[in-house]
Amino acid sequence: MNPHPYLRAYMAGIVAPTLFLLVAITGFCVARYGFAVPIPIERVIVFPMAIVPNLFGLWNVFYLWLGPRRHLPIGLHGAVLPFVVAPLGATIATLLGFLAFGAHGLIWFEALMIPYTLVATALGFAVVVYYLVWKHLVGFFNEVLGIA
Repeated sequence: MNPHPYLRAYMAGIVAPTLFLLVAITGFCVARYGFAVPIPIERVIVFPMAIVPNLFGLWNVFYLWLGPRRHLPIGLHGAVLPFVVAPLGATIATLLGFLAFGAHGLIWFEALMIPYTLVATALGFAVVVYYLVWKHLVGFFNEVLGIA
């Protein structure tokens, strides 16, 4: 008996990023209002708060839907997600006008140039973090909810 497995998969997927974002938004608020950091953080945090937990949940539903057809363990399945999140985030940031692509790097808020080597390193780091989060946290929540 397994009622509503996709709903439970969605809920198991959104737990980890939602908890992380609560900590992140607290840090952003302290930086913005406590230390008067001049970057409009509220424009930056909207994407992660709105999209990332939903993508985690939908990605977990997709993992469950694959069922016997899946060939990747849950950690590797989660490690693919940054390759969806990064282009989506870059596209939205570019459309909103606070990210531009320059000759040698990304230009953030028309003030900060981030070299492409640093972007590639950050993407590699994100893949490792996503792998660990999916293997240990999302996999654990899937087992707790009986959908693993």
